[in-house]
Amino acid sequence: MSEENVRREGSIPEETGEHTGASAQDRTYFDYTGYPGEEMTRRAAERNTGEWNPIPPDVPPVPVKKKKGFLRKTMTAVCVGLLFGIFAGLGFYGVHAGMKYFGVELFKETTTEQPVSQNGSQVVSQPDKGNLMNASTQITYVEGDITEMVDKVMPAMVSIVNNAVTTEYDFWGQKYNSPSVSSGSGIIVGETDTELLIATNNHVVEDSTKLEVTFINEATAEAVTKGTDPDMDLAVIAVPLSSLNDETKDAITVATLGDSDNLKLGEPVVAIGNALGYGQSVTNGIVSALNREIGSGDGTGNKFIQTNAAINPGNSGGALLNINGEVIGINSNKIGGSRIEGMGYAIPISSASPILTELMNREIREKVPDGEVGYMGITMQAVTEEIADAYGWPEGMAVRSVEEGSAAEKAGIMKGDIIVKFDKQRVRSRDELINALSYFRAGDTTTVTVKRMVNGEFEAFDLEITLGERP
Repeated sequence: MSEENVRREGSIPEETGEHTGASAQDRTYFDYTGYPGEEMTRRAAERNTGEWNPIPPDVPPVPVKKKKGFLRKTMTAVCVGLLFGIFAGLGFYGVHAGMKYFGVELFKETTTEQPVSQNGSQVVSQPDKGNLMNASTQITYVEGDITEMVDKVMPAMVSIVNNAVTTEYDFWGQKYNSPSVSSGSGIIVGETDTELLIATNNHVVEDSTKLEVTFINEATAEAVTKGTDPDMDLAVIAVPLSSLNDETKDAITVATLGDSDNLKLGEPVVAIGNALGYGQSVTNGIVSALNREIGSGDGTGNKFIQTNAAINPGNSGGALLNINGEVIGINSNKIGGSRIEGMGYAIPISSASPILTELMNREIREKVPDGEVGYMGITMQAVTEEIADAYGWPEGMAVRSVEEGSAAEKAGIMKGDIIVKFDKQRVRSRDELINALSYFRAGDTTTVTVKRMVNGEFEAFDLEITLGERP
């Protein structure tokens, strides 16, 4: 039946939307467009007999798909991954076995015997990976126990307490001084018939009148300063052997000095010192850099060993050791400061040894009465760090005038000279020079180092001076 005939019989409404004999149910039926033409004819006949069913019985219901749960999806993915891994492994094993059967080895196992240091700790080197890493870039590190080496060198380490450091503070415009205590470390580097000689940093013992040394057996003794070299931050102090009992003498030992000139980057090192004043502690690391130059206030520079072994306050003056227990550096927390983690510095022992030898051979002096102190015959003014930086001058005491006929004039000291050392000890202020003079009587002879402007540049001159009597 065509749509026109059906519409003529009144089964389908006109475009006006009004029905001409068909019910709303009929409209629903004829609006369904899923039936073929024959089916529409049959359905129309059923409508006329009252047997019409708007839902075709032979049209199956549309199934509703259910969403799979998250857990089910996850388990499916895991199972698929495991199966893939198992089959891939079996395939790889089969290929390897087949290649080996035909005499081809994909992987060749090698065994390398690792060298052992003198102290028994194992030294491991990274393997040479062809062109990726050559011998010059291999890194060596310590693997294993270093307790034997530490036990060997610890009797040569001491803790140093400076009980005479003065702290200046300002209160309501008035300046006050208060005593405080600082701590550091030291290394026993020599012994004479009368003295035990200990190397340390200059800043550990400077401005001190009393030094206390603690040995490995917790015994303590007073020490005196033999000499200092502020430029290299080195000092040697001495403990009278008469102040030590037999137990302490048997417990201590003299450190073995090594050669810092043969150090290599990446070489393992161990630092020992009185960290934070809590007693001896051990840290380890490697040589991070060699010949690291750090400038000083007088315009000169020294070269140091850089290491990532922890060097904290109190470690200053302690030992930097190689894996054989030889001293290859003297740690200094002052050099470079402690603002950056993993960057510590040590004075190379090859550079320090000549200075330490000279300081060890110095005669210990005692302060003389004020009326007997020697006289130079000059007026002076301090060249502070600020002035030195501003004008490019060395720090020290600038000579403003020289008295006629004085000890200074006879020694060759001139107006404009800057005194930087007295008796080979660095002086940067009036108080330091006066303190150095307090150990010399009139008639004593010593050396004064001055820096003098020559052709636009400062040159150093060592002048011998025989001190006169104060007028």
